[in-house]
Amino acid sequence: MHDNDAGARVALALDVPDLDAAQRLIEQARDHVGVFKVGLELFIAEGPAAVEAVHEAGARCFLDLKLHDIPATMGRAVERASGMGVAFLTVHAASGRDALEAAQNRAGSTRLLAVTVLTSLDAGALGAIGLEGGPDLAADRFAKLAWEAGVRGFVTSARECASLRAALGEDAFLVTPGIRPAGSEAGDQKRVMTPAQAIDAGANLLVVGRPIRDASDPGAAARDIVQQIRAARG
Repeated sequence: MHDNDAGARVALALDVPDLDAAQRLIEQARDHVGVFKVGLELFIAEGPAAVEAVHEAGARCFLDLKLHDIPATMGRAVERASGMGVAFLTVHAASGRDALEAAQNRAGSTRLLAVTVLTSLDAGALGAIGLEGGPDLAADRFAKLAWEAGVRGFVTSARECASLRAALGEDAFLVTPGIRPAGSEAGDQKRVMTPAQAIDAGANLLVVGRPIRDASDPGAAARDIVQQIRAARG
């Protein structure tokens, strides 16, 4: 898929316990989505084999490890991930400017995505860990820190997406988790949007998990979401 194809705008989260389950989900959705996200659960269980399964299907891999460590460790870890050929890799903006710069300097062709505020956190949860002002302010602060460190990709709730697009401009690559088709359950995500709303807010890539993974027909669910994106783009 080309980057301007609607299917290339969807990253399906492979939030499954093992490689067999991941391969089944990849097979069911590969004709409709162009990116598959390997997160902590699957990577801890299967390691680089999970990344290889995505590449063998002819898709791009989004390695979602949310790295947060000292600069030297961040740099080496990012270089290893880039060597596996992953298209996207997440790092926490909260790791600080030095660590983000070290990561960006070793990223190669991998696009780093700085995590601003997890979509499971609302204003109350942020306040409890010492971040006052709510998700909008926190996302803006973290995104600007990462931008100054040279990172141009960001993971942010769709509800903060429009403000970040306005603040950072067209060079920012914005990834929005918490995508839910109209009428579906939000689950443990506090800040969710439909595919059309996220596209309108300026998102480049939409992360979808449960609405596809838990559907009776994952392939049909993936196709429906891609159609919603295509319609939103006119």
